Amino acid sequence: MSGIYRVFPVKKRSIFSLLNFSVTIQLIFLTVLCSIFFWIFSKFANTSNFVLTPSLIASGKNLWTLLTSILIHANFFHLFANMFSLFFVGSFLENIIGKKRFLCTYLIAGLIGGLFFVVNAFLFGNPDIPAVGASGAIFGLLGVLAVLVPYSKIYLILGPFILIVLEVVLQGIIPPSFSSLFNLIANILMILMIFSLLSFNSSFRKIALPVELPMWLLPIIAIVPLAIIGLYIDLPIGNSAHFGGLVVGVLYGVYLRKKFPNKTKRIQAYFSQK
Repeated sequence: MSGIYRVFPVKKRSIFSLLNFSVTIQLIFLTVLCSIFFWIFSKFANTSNFVLTPSLIASGKNLWTLLTSILIHANFFHLFANMFSLFFVGSFLENIIGKKRFLCTYLIAGLIGGLFFVVNAFLFGNPDIPAVGASGAIFGLLGVLAVLVPYSKIYLILGPFILIVLEVVLQGIIPPSFSSLFNLIANILMILMIFSLLSFNSSFRKIALPVELPMWLLPIIAIVPLAIIGLYIDLPIGNSAHFGGLVVGVLYGVYLRKKFPNKTKRIQAYFSQK
C-alpha cells in the first residue's frame, strides 16, 4: 500500500508536516467546532454573516461567507453525514495526492460550489434562501477520485437518501407534531445506517441498503436522481453546489492525469485489482 501513497510530488518541508493529524482530520475538527459555535450563536443573534445567501453575494456583500458556509452545517445529521463522508473520501485522496494539493482542492471546490449555488438560485430558485455545508467541497474530492481511480469500488448507501425524500414529502402531509417525531426517528435511523457500514455483520450492514459502484459512477448517481426529484419536490439539498464542486474535482483530476500519466496509470492498476 505504501507504494501508492504520495505518488504525486509533494514538497517535504511544509507547514503541514509539522502537524501530527492529517488535513482531513483537522478539517473535521474545525468544521465540528465551527458548526457547534454556529448553532449556539444562532440562538441569540443574526447568522447572515456566516451563511451563504445568494442575494447578498450578488450585491457584493458578505463575500467571506463563500468560505465560512463550508465550515458550518444546519444540524447534527447534516454535520455527521458530511464529516463521515469526508473522513473516508478525504483520507483516501489525501494519501494519494498529498496534504497541500488535497487542501487546495477541498477549498477551491467548496468556493466554486458556492458560486454555482448562487448562480442557480438566481436562475431557478430563490436568492434569499441561504445555504451551509461542505457537500460541494466533498464532491470536489469525489471528482478527483472519479478520474484518478475510476474503477475503484465504493458504496453508495440508499437508506439515508430514501429517508430524506420521505421527510420532505411527508412534511406537507402529516401534522407538525408527527412530522417532528418522524424527523427525529429518521435522523436516528440515518445515523444507524451509516454506522452499520462499519459492522463486521453483513446482515446488519444491509439495513443501510448499500450499493457497490465504481468510483466514476458514484458522483453521477449522487447528483442526477436528486436533480430530477428536485424538479418536482423542493429538496433541502444544494445540488448545484454539488455539481460545481464536482466540476472542479474532475478538471483537477484530468490535469493530474495529463501531468503524471505514468503514476496515474500505476494508481489505477493498483485499485482496479480485485
